[in-house]
Amino acid sequence: MTNAENHDVTRSLGAPDLDHSNSEKSKQVQSLIKLAVAVAAIVALGIFTHSLITIAVIAALIAMVMIHELGHFITAKVSGMKVTEFFVGFGPRIWSVRKGETEYGVKAIPAGGYVRILGMNSMDSVDPADEPRTFRQSSFPRRIMVGVAGSFMHFVMAFLLLWTLFSFIGVPNTAKVQIAAISSFDGQLAPAAKAGLQPGDLIVSANGQKITSANQLAGIISKSVGKPVLLSISRDGKVITKAVRPVNASDVTISGQPLRPANKSATGVIGVELVAPIQELNPLAAVGTTFTNMWSYSVETVTALISHFSPHGISSYVQQLQNPSTQINSPGASARFESPVGIVRLASQAAQSGMGPVLSLLFSINIFVGIFNLLPLLPLDGGHIIVAVYERLRSTKQRRYHVDVMKLMPLTYLVVMVIVLLGATALYLDVTHPLANPFG
Repeated sequence: MTNAENHDVTRSLGAPDLDHSNSEKSKQVQSLIKLAVAVAAIVALGIFTHSLITIAVIAALIAMVMIHELGHFITAKVSGMKVTEFFVGFGPRIWSVRKGETEYGVKAIPAGGYVRILGMNSMDSVDPADEPRTFRQSSFPRRIMVGVAGSFMHFVMAFLLLWTLFSFIGVPNTAKVQIAAISSFDGQLAPAAKAGLQPGDLIVSANGQKITSANQLAGIISKSVGKPVLLSISRDGKVITKAVRPVNASDVTISGQPLRPANKSATGVIGVELVAPIQELNPLAAVGTTFTNMWSYSVETVTALISHFSPHGISSYVQQLQNPSTQINSPGASARFESPVGIVRLASQAAQSGMGPVLSLLFSINIFVGIFNLLPLLPLDGGHIIVAVYERLRSTKQRRYHVDVMKLMPLTYLVVMVIVLLGATALYLDVTHPLANPFG
């Protein structure tokens, strides 16, 4: 065979592989371009509508879901389970790449994401060669580790968010009272202005009484019409004393509007707006405070979930649906779930109010999702955990027991229906009767 013939044979044999490789690379490049265009379009939309911060918060919510899935992914990989897919979003693929046995990528609908682990239950059809590496064949400790990993990641995120809030942004210290602004009275100086009080002053005591709340100070002021009140205030690190003489609120008008009807009893005012000062914590001290607050909020979340699904809670929620205009914002109304529309609205409101509300919102979402996912019901993570526990209890050294998941499907379908129903009703309420801005 001549060299020319050798060359022709080699080219004819190698061409299909080369063409296939070039085709795959071309598809990946096209997918990357689509992804880049989609991201650029979202960013441009955010800039054009002045909602870039809101979009960033929504991106953070999606990232939280993916970090949840990352917990399952890492623990499954460490446990030797076979993971075939790790995707952001759902629906048609925009971009993907295969690394080893796992395909990573992005799909068109950015409503979360998923990780696919082989053999999550006895119903999954798996190649016999892969059966030893399925979730259902793994040891009990590894199954529990993979099952709790998602919620664990939510609790880690919640801790970091709250610790950051305490350490670097600060939270209102409700045990202290600070002057936020001095009011402008029509035709006269407010008593606070006459006394030389300034925004930023911290009220330490009034007439010798230590001040620990705005209501306490208001009570002292209201009873002292025409009488001097000695205020100890902290300003620029120094404590100074100011005497202020409250006036009757009935004699005060602001922008032409009377502060209090003339026929009401005399109530003293000095013309200040009070707030709880924002206070940061030492990062080390914030660790303990963060754990304490996480525990308290987690207990409140569990209590709220139990209350929501109690007969009284269900009845109250039905009443909200029947008469939302009077129930939604009424005192003592039952808590309700938020749909994606409601969460986006909350994210927008939080973003407009500052980084503190954003971190608080993300913290609360992480705690709720972390706890909700541990409910011992399929298809939630807690369902897989309780199945693993039950199988462990039923297994012996000679025989490993596997739950017949088919028998659990009616309950699973019921759980899915309840989740869908809650989502649909929450969407209805969020669209027709949104809650008042909690950050306003």
